Amino acid sequence: MRWTDRCRRAALVAGVLAGAVGPACGGGGPAADRQVQVAERGREVMPFDLDATTHTFTETDAGGVQTVTADDPGDDRQIELIRSHLRDERARFSRGDFDDPAAIHGHDMPGLAELVAGHDRITVTYAEDPAGAVLVYATDDPRLVGAIHAWFERQLLDHGDHAHAG
Repeated sequence: MRWTDRCRRAALVAGVLAGAVGPACGGGGPAADRQVQVAERGREVMPFDLDATTHTFTETDAGGVQTVTADDPGDDRQIELIRSHLRDERARFSRGDFDDPAAIHGHDMPGLAELVAGHDRITVTYAEDPAGAVLVYATDDPRLVGAIHAWFERQLLDHGDHAHAG
């Protein structure tokens, strides 16, 4: 599902529940407030500049692909910061340490508890992209695939303009 489709779905749900469509897609309100808070916490955890980079989350049948790239492919500093961070995150995730995303998005983020509990059944691989880096999450456990998708969905919603679906 593309980001615009997700946004429309979120707007519909928000409109039904709150009587207003705008806040779900960044028009102010709780969703926009949460995105500001997430960006502030993200600056404490991620060494690269959120305003100079983009997260892409692509769901796959086996899990998903998370790509972080510098918006300027010639920004060598951001690219190295992205690569260093994602190499470290791969190592942490592989041993069940999801503290960084929990610090940004909350310990109750969808999928997180399942990923921590099932980390030994998820393969996380790192690869470099010309403008950043990629983490690939793969498992043959359908429940964990669903957890990865839910985890990606929360990050897409929380990061707003700093992220999109692939």
